Amino acid sequence: MLRLGWFSTGRGPGSRNLLKAVMERKKRGLIDVDISFVFCNWNNEEDPNPKKEQRQLFFDMVESYGIPLIKLSWKEFRPDLRKTDEKAWRDEYGKKLRELTGKYEFDLGVLAGYMLWMDDATCKAYDMINLHPALPDGPKGTWEEVIWELIRQRADEHGVMIHICTEEWDRGAALTYCRYPIRGRGFDRLWKNIEKKIASSSLEAVIKAEGTEEPLFKKIRGEGAKRELPLIVSTIGLFASGKVKIENKELVEGGKTLERPYDATSDVERSL
Repeated sequence: MLRLGWFSTGRGPGSRNLLKAVMERKKRGLIDVDISFVFCNWNNEEDPNPKKEQRQLFFDMVESYGIPLIKLSWKEFRPDLRKTDEKAWRDEYGKKLRELTGKYEFDLGVLAGYMLWMDDATCKAYDMINLHPALPDGPKGTWEEVIWELIRQRADEHGVMIHICTEEWDRGAALTYCRYPIRGRGFDRLWKNIEKKIASSSLEAVIKAEGTEEPLFKKIRGEGAKRELPLIVSTIGLFASGKVKIENKELVEGGKTLERPYDATSDVERSL
């Protein structure tokens, strides 16, 4: 059985849906996993707290599954240090995180909507995976920056990947990924529309005027978002089955280090 450490900020439905998906598959015997604990960087007593109701729903779900819930408020932890030395604060927070989670045995940490950067020592101590909304050889940056760059490049495809957490934020080796076309049915009309807007002004003007509400942008984002959950679940399944594992921060299959990340596109598409 694969033992998971689950890290989540619990901000909304996405956090709950991911946990629910894994637990339902476990109940049906589709994946052999156990979640040793759920760690959240909020205790839900903070003020202001715009996601309080959503987070409480997440906490209630965790407790309904009988999973130990660990809460360590990032707002209440050493606020004096956070104001003066953010790196030192992150290191101290990570030290406390490891103290609390180290009481539980787990094989793989899953960052499932966890909104804090992990400190270096925790990245070294734990094998953890995180989702990044881009192909392994795709643009870098936030998901917004990635999509605008795809539009700028007139790209033909996009994707989502799972990478290992390392000290280099969002730069850990890609472990699994899926890809999908952003041309063809449902896309071509949107490409034509944005090309007209760019021709009459510029892409930068479109970004400023419409932002994430621009129709092509929204379509690309939507197609990626619906693949994120199945990719994470598929990846957890690969680890749970023993097909792949992490050794020395590298992905290994059959005793050999994989030179390329594992292409889970077919698994993801079947689940849609």
